[in-house]
Parts: sequence; C-alpha cells; structure tokens
Amino acid sequence: MQTTRSARVRVFQLGKVAVAAALVTGCTTVQTPTKGDPFEGLNRTVFTVNDKIDQYALKPVAQGYVWATPQPVRDSVTNFFSNIGDVYIAANNLLQLRIADGVSDIMRIVINTVFGVGGLFDVATLAKLPKHDNDLGLTLGHYGVPAGPYLVLPLFGPSTVRDAVGSIGNYYVNPISYVSPSGLSWALWGLNIVNTRANLLGASNLLEGAALDKYSFVRNAYLQRRQYLLSDNRRRPQDLPSYDEEAPLPKYDEGETGAAGAAGAAAGTQGVAAKAAPASGVAATAQGASAPEAASGTATPPLDVNGGPETQIPAGQLVPPTRFNFPSFKLH
Repeated sequence: MQTTRSARVRVFQLGKVAVAAALVTGCTTVQTPTKGDPFEGLNRTVFTVNDKIDQYALKPVAQGYVWATPQPVRDSVTNFFSNIGDVYIAANNLLQLRIADGVSDIMRIVINTVFGVGGLFDVATLAKLPKHDNDLGLTLGHYGVPAGPYLVLPLFGPSTVRDAVGSIGNYYVNPISYVSPSGLSWALWGLNIVNTRANLLGASNLLEGAALDKYSFVRNAYLQRRQYLLSDNRRRPQDLPSYDEEAPLPKYDEGETGAAGAAGAAAGTQGVAAKAAPASGVAATAQGASAPEAASGTATPPLDVNGGPETQIPAGQLVPPTRFNFPSFKLH
C-alpha cells in the first residue's frame, strides 16, 4: 500500500513539474499564430516538455517492454484493453443514436469476453464484426459543440477544448477506473500506456525522420483525423455510396445502332463544315461552285486517290491509299 501511495505521489509531482515548466516558459507567444491555434506559443512549450518526457522516460520503458515481452503476449494485452475500450465506444454510439453500431459493439464485447478468454483474443473480428472508433468528444461534436482552440495537454498530448472535456467523461466510463483495489487500477492504466506507446514505436521513428516541424505535423494530423471521424459519424447509411449495382458495359457491336451513330456523326461533320466554310475566301468559292451542281442533282465527281480505279469517299469516312498494297479500313 505504501508503494502505491509513493507511486501516486511521484506521478502527481511529475505532472506538477510539467505544468509549472509549461506555465513558466509558455509566456513566449508566436507573432503570427495559426488559425485554430491561438495558444501556439504555450502549446509548443508543453509539446516540448511532453517530448522530452517521452524521449527520456516513456520511450525507453516501451522499448524494454518490447524486448522483454513476446509478440503474442503483447497482442493479447492490446486485445484486452481494446475489448475494454469497446464499452465506452458502444456507449457513445448509442448516445449518437447509431443503434446498429452500438449493438455491434456490445456483441463484440460479449463475444470477445466469453469466447476470447476475457478479451485476450479478438474473436469478434474473425466473426466479421467491425471495430469502431468513438468517444465523448466526437459525441459532443456530433450534436454541434464546436471543437474550440487546439490544446496540447501535459502528459496527454494533442487535444482541443471539446476533446479535453470529453476525455474526462471517458475516464469515468472506462471500467478500469472502477477496479479495486486502486493499486491494481493504476497498474492497469500504466500497462495500457506502456503497451500503447510500444505499438507506436514505429510511427514515432517515422515522425522523427520525416517531419521538419514535429509540432505542426502532429497538430495537423490530429485535427484532420478528428474531423474525419466526426464527418464519418455524421453520415447516415443512406448517404453512403452503393457499390452493389454494376454499371452496364458499353456495346461495341456494329448493328443498326452503330450505323445510326455513324450517320449522325457524318451529318454533324457536314453541318460544322457548312458553317465554317464561308469563313475563308477559298472555301466560300468552292462552296459556291459546288452549290449549283448539288441543287441540280448532279453527283459529285469521283475522286481518284490511288491512281487506279476511281474510288468515291463518302462523307465522314477516310480510306487510306492502297498504292503499296496496304489494307484499307473504314474509320467511322
């Protein structure tokens, strides 16, 4: 019991040190803060403090956890906390009147708890029950509560005013908060944090190597992710696209439809040529010379293209020359 109290005191003191450092050094302001991030100076300071705590404390512990724990055990731990997380995910889906998703989450909890040995194995995913992502912050946003300014919370990372308020509700909905004795509850919270950080080791290494400004990268990624989740939760089933009906394939057979289409294309070509011809003097002269013959019903003189037999080219078609014995094709 004494050990549990000392651990709580250490965590509380660490939190006070982080908040104090943020308040002392957070007076620096950004000259041109980004829209939606009016507290960028303070946020950057808290972000730096969190990054140092992660670099020198949390990340080494997560790496040691990965080194000492086999992959199947880590997967079982992840499944266990994921099964617990489905409780408040189901509650928020029901609060948003997403009844189908809420019932699906409840079925996931029952199946994984009964057949997955307390949630150590994700049997529900094998049963084609999807995993959802929801929380109280998204529920507030679903009912029109604005996100508010972007915030970086000490030890908790990126958030907004709305999500910070929602995280308090998530704490009280999570069953781990009611585990007795309290030492076991704190141990489960700590294991969840270390296991989650261990699952993000690859992502953090990629972030350190790719992002020039880690703060801006994390902020934009967080806000875009939350906006995507909020817009996805607001979409109704009838608004989702349907891919059940396949589009009809085009018909390429040359039947009556093809002949009619070719005739229409030819007529359109003649109409465009008749309108464009008076624009040039030479074309207008040729049009005037051929007009009387067309009016009198005299056929147009045949055109010899190949120097051999006389070949008449219908309008809208092109016949390549066969001087070198190449086959001729009619192109519509």
